[in-house]
Amino acid sequence: MPYSIMLDAGHGGRDPGAVYNGRQEKDDALALTLAIGELLQERGIDILYTRTTDIYESPYQKAMEANIAGVDFFISIHRNSYPTDNTVSGVESLIYDKSGIKYKMAQNINDQLESVGFVNLGVKERPGLVVLRRTQMPAVLVEVGFINSDVDNQIFDNNFNDIALAITQGILDTLDLEGEIDNDVIQPFYSVQTGAFRNRTYANRLLGELRSQDFPAELLEGNDLYRVNVGSFETLDEAVAMERRLKRAGYQTVIVIL
Repeated sequence: MPYSIMLDAGHGGRDPGAVYNGRQEKDDALALTLAIGELLQERGIDILYTRTTDIYESPYQKAMEANIAGVDFFISIHRNSYPTDNTVSGVESLIYDKSGIKYKMAQNINDQLESVGFVNLGVKERPGLVVLRRTQMPAVLVEVGFINSDVDNQIFDNNFNDIALAITQGILDTLDLEGEIDNDVIQPFYSVQTGAFRNRTYANRLLGELRSQDFPAELLEGNDLYRVNVGSFETLDEAVAMERRLKRAGYQTVIVIL
């Protein structure tokens, strides 16, 4: 049987993702995702998409679609961003943890993108991301350069076809190395939620306030709510310790399982 992959173009619809000089992450992600999908289909891989047009679905919905479809892999395509324009450039891939076939695939994709001309910023663990946490198959989120880096945008525009081929080759290199897929066992992770908002502006305000105090805050979106969570912990004791810190700083908290 051929492998099956759910390709996810990040953001979409009312969520543009990162924006720089009128350029929107959702557009770059969709164009690249469709190009990758075509190349993979030509090589015998069964491809499904979370979106093929400019529509919005929450990260949770996307993860559930992949689970229901029962695909072998979930690959999400994004552009990165940094608070200061033209400060950071390069590609990085995000995974739930550095184990299993997803780690090898993330490394292979990064290596291939480096050969196109991007700086390779490595593979990072991001267990709090919904599309990495909630998917039941190996999942990789690829940040294909910084959208607010003129250097990366030039590489992206001038080498678009090579970039699509590089990501495709990174995926295929991994499948050639692995005879069978070793689906990862998902362990529970804990986080401390400090707020849930229907208005993204309020959530971003709290997010910035927490980060300014060096709390590892993240914004999670799903079910029409924007949740501000702090940390991702393997044990409940670690989450409790963070909750105490936040309460001492004056924040209302609740411990949640990711």
